[in-house]
Amino acid sequence: MTGVLLKDIRKSYGAVDVIHGINLDINEGEFVVFVGPSGCGKSTLLRMIAGLEEITGGDMYIHGERVNDVPPSKRGIAMVFQSYALYPHMTVYDNMAFGMRIARESKEEIDRRVRAAAETLQLTKYLDRLPKALSGGQRQRVAIGRAICRNPKVFLFDEPLSNLDAALRVATRIEIAKLHERMADTTMIYVTHDQVEAMTLADRIVVLSLGHIEQVGAPLELYEGPANLFVARFIGSPAMNVIPAKITATGPQTTVTLTGGKSVSLDIATAASESGKMASFGVRPEDLQVTESEDFLFEGTISIVEALGEVTLLYIEGLVENEPIIAKLPGILKVGRGDKVRFTAPKAKLHLFDGDGRSYRA
Repeated sequence: MTGVLLKDIRKSYGAVDVIHGINLDINEGEFVVFVGPSGCGKSTLLRMIAGLEEITGGDMYIHGERVNDVPPSKRGIAMVFQSYALYPHMTVYDNMAFGMRIARESKEEIDRRVRAAAETLQLTKYLDRLPKALSGGQRQRVAIGRAICRNPKVFLFDEPLSNLDAALRVATRIEIAKLHERMADTTMIYVTHDQVEAMTLADRIVVLSLGHIEQVGAPLELYEGPANLFVARFIGSPAMNVIPAKITATGPQTTVTLTGGKSVSLDIATAASESGKMASFGVRPEDLQVTESEDFLFEGTISIVEALGEVTLLYIEGLVENEPIIAKLPGILKVGRGDKVRFTAPKAKLHLFDGDGRSYRA
């Protein structure tokens, strides 16, 4: 069953269009994450679903009901913002109960829901505390608990972990993942610019750019099969290495010549009309392997070594103008700045994009 349906959704501020005809079907109980760079429209789209931004064009449905003109309080949604927005003079219990009191729920029902939400989020022993006596992660869990108490049809999260430090981000992310498991029938839509959050939480990821959807799919689908250069570079850390190339042979297999003159054969089919065209060759840093063989992808001189313990990042200059090639290799390597290395990668992990940035695999 559809939880949220967007049909040709548009948003304009005067003559400026910021959302350009978004079509998206989100299933009931699905956890969908909107990702994209700043200014791509992800928070605006979320606020339109919430009813906090007016819809300029198109139709929006929540559980089959058209909600374009339905006020936020009647949409059956609950939203968790980047800022905790807790009442500082109220206890945790009162903060979580406030919305239900405004809705004139019975005291018994309020108490039942608050204590159930507190149990879910491990907040029971903090119910009598004021927000100032809580950590940042605990405050964010109170904000999530306040939303849970409303029994929403749809949960909306607007970068809820942005104000937390690294350790709290991980802990709270795990809590949100557990919450989704416990509330399997509730649709969740989550906005973030952090791809780790997107990859670990989402059933599906929606990649946005300049008010358009670039690609929708499961996390590993986007990682392994990006539809275009934008998605390829956005999903994955460090970003995919992209090297200018020229297509020199087509057919069931394609041969390209990289910057520097190295020819590479890919298990990617191209039409004869593509011969001679410029393209972009892509390989992820973690798919590169050091080799001493003559059958290598490319070679270069190490300019920077980042030894992180579990992995080592090698930066290779000179293959792409003003942009290093990065190799992400497991463990600790005995290499240093100035060393010359050769790299290879499995053919199945190589990518090729046309002059407009579209994947030849798509």
